[in-house]
Amino acid sequence: MRRFARTLAAVALAATVVAGTAGWASGNTQRAVTGPPPGSASWRADGVLGRELPDPARVTPAQVQAFFLGLSGAEQRTLLERHPSVVGNLDGAPVELRYRANARALRASRDPRYSGLAAPGRQILAFDPRGRGQVAEVFGDLRSARHVSVVVPGSDIDAGTFDRRGDVYGTPAGMAKSLYAEGGPDHAVIAWAGYTTPVGLSLDAATGTLAEAGAERLTRFTAGLAADGLPAPVVFCHSYGSVVCGLAASGLGATDLVVLGSPGMRADDVAGLRTRARVWVAKDDTDWIDDVPYVEVAGLGHGADPAGEDFGARRVPAREAEGHTGYFVPGTDSLRAFVAIAEGVSR
Repeated sequence: MRRFARTLAAVALAATVVAGTAGWASGNTQRAVTGPPPGSASWRADGVLGRELPDPARVTPAQVQAFFLGLSGAEQRTLLERHPSVVGNLDGAPVELRYRANARALRASRDPRYSGLAAPGRQILAFDPRGRGQVAEVFGDLRSARHVSVVVPGSDIDAGTFDRRGDVYGTPAGMAKSLYAEGGPDHAVIAWAGYTTPVGLSLDAATGTLAEAGAERLTRFTAGLAADGLPAPVVFCHSYGSVVCGLAASGLGATDLVVLGSPGMRADDVAGLRTRARVWVAKDDTDWIDDVPYVEVAGLGHGADPAGEDFGARRVPAREAEGHTGYFVPGTDSLRAFVAIAEGVSR
């Protein structure tokens, strides 16, 4: 009976949102960036190596890895110089080559939003300027790391807010830096803002459209890490990012899936995620996300509460975290637990 009443309340809320804010929400509607990297048409048409280059729209990350292994150093440099946007975003290409390609693409960009990303020493693993911009950055040495973590952010994140100064621990760079700083020397962390996120309290945030597109990109990204010989990752998913992770869970190849401040994962329980990964959840008592109705009705809402007992996830302590973006704050019990999970101590 309680569940029925809660569902009716959610239906009423959904109707109110659609009827009362449709005009405002539609103004914030985002179009997901999908498909192959920018510059792919020029790449496909280039005969510089005397043979056809693999089509970025069709090739798998494993095939990308095999292609680059078959190139000489000079051939790799030629492609990097002629097509930095493709090489820098091609999942399965060697990470070292991608760093150099994206550094080149960022230096060539005239957009002031990206000037900080072009700073020397930054390890930019992906840079796609289309739309609001997408970025992935590595903290640590991926090649020597025994443990790799990937941080997936939620709403209002793009290339311009990737490492903003305000609300630091609500940004992918801030979360990843904090996790890396607390970890050991054989741990690397990737801040992955590789999908189009919702903006504000729009209908995008209440539906799974952007999450579906993001899940496809995240799955391909982690497949690229595996193809390049890197360890299976622990994936941390914040807020709307946990909707992305829920839809991608079965294909991530992750050892552990950690969700925090989640509005739902589009699954009724852990079994519904169809993953072999251990699933963890953190939600502090002051997180406003708890006011969100945990149901899915007429395409609105993201389903069951991952922090609920019936969902079956392992609970991460979060007594010392505050608010929706306080889980990675240094000194908190949640961050200490995240490090233990990332480095295999909690397995």
